[in-house]
Amino acid sequence: MKTLYTKFVVTTIAIIIFSSLTAFFLSNLYYQSSLKPQNDAKTTGLAVEMVQYIEAHPELPLQDYLQHSAATGYHIILIDSQFNTSMYGEPFRDTSLDQTTLEMVLNGNIYHGIAEFPHQTFVTGFFANEVKNSIGVPLQYGNETYAFFLRPNIKLAFNEMHYLFAALIIFTILLSIILVLLSTKFIVKPIKKLKAATSSIANGNYNIQLATRKDEFGQLSESFMHMANKLSYVDEQRKEFISNISHDIQSPLSNIKGFMTLIEKEYHLDTPYTASIHAEIDRLSTLTNQLLQLTTLDQQERSATFKSYSLDEQLQKLIHQYQWQFQQKELMASYSLPATMIYGDSELLNMVWDNLLSNAIKYTNEFGMISIQIQQNSDSISVIFRDSGIGIPEQEKQRIFDRFYRVDSARTRTIEGTGLGLAIVQQIVQLHNGTIDVESTLGEGTIITVTIPQHDTND
Repeated sequence: MKTLYTKFVVTTIAIIIFSSLTAFFLSNLYYQSSLKPQNDAKTTGLAVEMVQYIEAHPELPLQDYLQHSAATGYHIILIDSQFNTSMYGEPFRDTSLDQTTLEMVLNGNIYHGIAEFPHQTFVTGFFANEVKNSIGVPLQYGNETYAFFLRPNIKLAFNEMHYLFAALIIFTILLSIILVLLSTKFIVKPIKKLKAATSSIANGNYNIQLATRKDEFGQLSESFMHMANKLSYVDEQRKEFISNISHDIQSPLSNIKGFMTLIEKEYHLDTPYTASIHAEIDRLSTLTNQLLQLTTLDQQERSATFKSYSLDEQLQKLIHQYQWQFQQKELMASYSLPATMIYGDSELLNMVWDNLLSNAIKYTNEFGMISIQIQQNSDSISVIFRDSGIGIPEQEKQRIFDRFYRVDSARTRTIEGTGLGLAIVQQIVQLHNGTIDVESTLGEGTIITVTIPQHDTND
């Protein structure tokens, strides 16, 4: 029971079953305490009247009278002092009766079998067609004493009614379950929409619309949309702030770098300090450029230009650009780049491959191995980057695409980087409706798979 819909349905059906069982046992209690004694008294009165009528009319043909009486809706059994038995009407299902009870009736006492019938479910007690569940009255006819046992023929009286009640109960339960399923789906529907809206906000899409209602769900939806609008405003302000700051920092950095170059030429400076200054200027410049790229992608100011182009050629050129870094770290390279046409923005996707390849080189130790593979699927293309680098801890995998986040390790802190590269990669892949899968084992290496869906360019 993971979903609210399942929980609600199961809970409601459990309530229906529990209520039905509770009602059943309460009805049984009412039958045992009230209805059964009343039924016993009513049947006893009827039996006594019939016996008195027979005794008052000795000329009455006993067999015919009892046969006609049974036909009106009764089970009748007559037992004489020699224990000879005669049954009239529909026979009893169980005619067993202890001799003590029989002798008690023959001796002039009334047997209250209905009231004394064992306490079972009322269905068993009410419909049990047994001599034990009847009224026994002594009968004097002629010179013979009889034990006269009588009980109503419930089957004859309720033959159609009990089928009607059974059908009524079955249809009520089935209809209740169907209505519970439908009503629960209607109730859970706004919660599902709210869940989808939360996922949308988590992915950075604040433009959500929820149906207006006048109940508590409507109030929750209204509050949620208000929160989404506030978050959207804060996010836009943040992006605008980063964009403005990046622009404002980029110009002074360019000026500082230019002035530093002039100072070096004029005063013939060539020291480790000036080299460090240039390195820091370059690092800040890279940071501001990446911030601008992210902001541009966030605000979708850069309209992607989708077209078909050769993916294998693009990757071959990129690998060639990094050839000297492979040689510098003496890395082994393996490529599987079959001729592949991909539909996407070549400039943006090149940034993706560039970031992933540069990361693989940076985080792979000397004499390590890096491989790049193109895999063509029926409706998508995957590019797989494998390295034998330092790997990523399991608990860090979910955060590597966060902005400015870098794996907290002494080994990675010594490697240059801004923590924005993978955030840019994720934005570009999402722009192409693609996915990124990361598999990594600490100390053994990382596999990153980028999958870009492909569509018919003629559509």
